[in-house]
Amino acid sequence: MKKIILFSALICFSIAIKAQDFQGKAYYFSKTKAPANFGRRGMSETQKKAIMERMKSNLEKTFILQFDKQSSIYNEEEGLSETTNGGRGRWFAMMNGLSSGNYYKNTKEGIYIDQREFYGKNFLIKDTLPKLEWKLVNETKKIGQYTCFKAIATKKEHQLDFGKIRQQLRKSRGQNTEQDIESFRELEEVEVIAWYSPEIPISQGPGAYWGLPGLILEVQEKNTTILCNKIVLNTQLEETIKAPKKGKKVSQEEFDMIAVEKIKEMAEQFNNRSRAGRGRRF
Repeated sequence: MKKIILFSALICFSIAIKAQDFQGKAYYFSKTKAPANFGRRGMSETQKKAIMERMKSNLEKTFILQFDKQSSIYNEEEGLSETTNGGRGRWFAMMNGLSSGNYYKNTKEGIYIDQREFYGKNFLIKDTLPKLEWKLVNETKKIGQYTCFKAIATKKEHQLDFGKIRQQLRKSRGQNTEQDIESFRELEEVEVIAWYSPEIPISQGPGAYWGLPGLILEVQEKNTTILCNKIVLNTQLEETIKAPKKGKKVSQEEFDMIAVEKIKEMAEQFNNRSRAGRGRRF
């Protein structure tokens, strides 16, 4: 039975390669759960709830994926976001700039371009498109009207550990941390579960996810779930997918270093205010 399913999926994938004009849009809702140990020691449930409300715009987002046979662009839908005054507002704004809202990928060329606005500046992160080694699983479910198949992969990549950055900067007061920057980048290994539909014969998906014999309609990774709730297919009219061009071109590693330096700068500002008795510690 498993061989039959895999064979059918491969047939759909071969159809995708021949579908030269196949394109469409998929709409996704992304939700991230806050960690169980969220908040400072001694923080009341009322305080935690208030902060969660302020963070909601960062934890729940909607995106549109526009795709064709070899490229796609994943944009965050515009909406109202909460703004706050003071240090916490700036911290949340900066963290928001560390997540992608405009992600282009070209599977034929094997590249991605991630456009981000970070602390008032635009960046174009251009690098090699990561490829996951998917394991196809003999398990199905319905997402909307589409039959989806399960796939699992282990994702390995270097991630900035922001908790470690904050702890280190508190100890050092932002001084002499240059030699420690690389220690903030940890090789993270997490399981990714995806649900894809061969009925939509495109090897695309939300964000950096791709490489399956059908459009990925759901992704589960750590505390985040991305779910497709609407699909519009168009095989008649051609709508060109354009890579973002506005911003300073950097590699992923270069952007990570820029982010760490900005966090160091922000930490020093907080520590100076704290020592002067005019603010909270970072």
